[in-house]
Amino acid sequence: MSSERHSDDIQAGQLPDVPVRASDTPSAEIDVFEQDVKPGERRVNIGEELRALLTLAIPVVLSELGWMTMTIVDLIMVGRLGPAAIGAVGLGNAIYYAPSLFGIGLLLGLDTLVSQSWGAGRFDDCHRSLAQAMYIALAFTPVLMLGMLAALHIFTGRGVDPAVAALTRPYVSLLNWGTFPLLVYGGFRRYLQGVGRVRPVTFALISANIVNLAFNWIFIYGHFGFPAMGVRGSALSTVLARIYMAAVLVYAAWAHENERGHALFAHWPSPDVARIRALLRLGLPAASQVVLEVAAFGGATVMASHLSAISLATHEIVLSCAAYTYMVPLGISAAAAVAVGHAIGAGNPARARRAGLLSIALGAGFMAVMAILLIVIPRPIISIWTRDAHVLALGAHILAIVAGFQIFDGIQTVSTGALRGLGETRFPMLMNLTGYWILGLPFGALLCFHFGWGLSGLWVGLTVSLILIAVVLIARWLKDSSKPLVAAQQASS
Repeated sequence: MSSERHSDDIQAGQLPDVPVRASDTPSAEIDVFEQDVKPGERRVNIGEELRALLTLAIPVVLSELGWMTMTIVDLIMVGRLGPAAIGAVGLGNAIYYAPSLFGIGLLLGLDTLVSQSWGAGRFDDCHRSLAQAMYIALAFTPVLMLGMLAALHIFTGRGVDPAVAALTRPYVSLLNWGTFPLLVYGGFRRYLQGVGRVRPVTFALISANIVNLAFNWIFIYGHFGFPAMGVRGSALSTVLARIYMAAVLVYAAWAHENERGHALFAHWPSPDVARIRALLRLGLPAASQVVLEVAAFGGATVMASHLSAISLATHEIVLSCAAYTYMVPLGISAAAAVAVGHAIGAGNPARARRAGLLSIALGAGFMAVMAILLIVIPRPIISIWTRDAHVLALGAHILAIVAGFQIFDGIQTVSTGALRGLGETRFPMLMNLTGYWILGLPFGALLCFHFGWGLSGLWVGLTVSLILIAVVLIARWLKDSSKPLVAAQQASS
């Protein structure tokens, strides 16, 4: 492989194609870091592969941080309106994001199909998958919007603080109009990441934060002649920011296709039932896994809403902290799915396994650092949102519990992405169902309400869930990623 091609691969977000051969041992546990090489072949350079992985992962991580920053900015901007406003935005997001992320999750099959097609050099195939994903988004948007309205009336009913419920309903009703641009953004993002074009995604998220911040300032408090809309202004700014993000990524995809002489919309494929089914076979379990995980934390938020306003506000702030640290392994997870998919598409299972292992190590290492910070400086972190003495005291205690699951959260998140690169999406879904809904949430509710642990009980239950899920998913990755290596060894023997 020429040095020019090697450089191009890294710029495109691919790991360098390092030729290796399978081990002579028939064992499934093949050491991909110390394989023998044929005469004249270059030895595996782990540092080089790590740098290539980071080239792909860092922009994606920045994108995830940009995504989460929008939610945190919304909470901070409404913070001056009081605890009820903070609780309303938090509860509204909990109600909204489970259905909306199910829609985005339906498009996660693009990670597998696009990255593997790109790795195999089937570039037009990537475009065809994108088109079918947009048909899925168009079909599911009305269903999702109706589902959100139904969920809104269910989860703001009896038992919820009346002041919080009164603000939550108009917030979600307005936020609902951003669903289709959110799905368009999600589909075009998976496509661009799958073909190694990650920088436009980063630009879209970072610049969208500026758009969101400006519109928050205008609409929440009333500037430039606009009325002060309160929490509804925050919802409107989010909708406008999503329209902006979708437009940026559509343009980026058009520019990418134009560069290779294939106009994006001039050759837009018609609906392909077989490919839609393939996307849904991968996307439905992935979407269910995303919803099960997000809804688990949303369920904890609903339970916290039956506690005091101080507990709910504390829960929302702590959840924002946990979600923010989670964005980094989530970005690494997306990079792992692409890197593993590229390697599988290129017929290099050893590189796929290395990419997954390196990604998991990166995610766990980062979260270990975050755990230390949450223990050492909890009050300065919480004071970003509020200086309320009661929230500061309770929040410091809850952040100590959150620190206990950080490493496990990183492992389970990145393992899920690596498995998606192999085309495995059902098992992570089943583990999220078991870990959160059969074990963690019932256990947390028992501690919270029956044993009187309050908010601490809810977070202990979530911690137990994450530990279980992480242990089982990394074991599954180690098993599944070894199968292509064994097959390659048997084929060469």
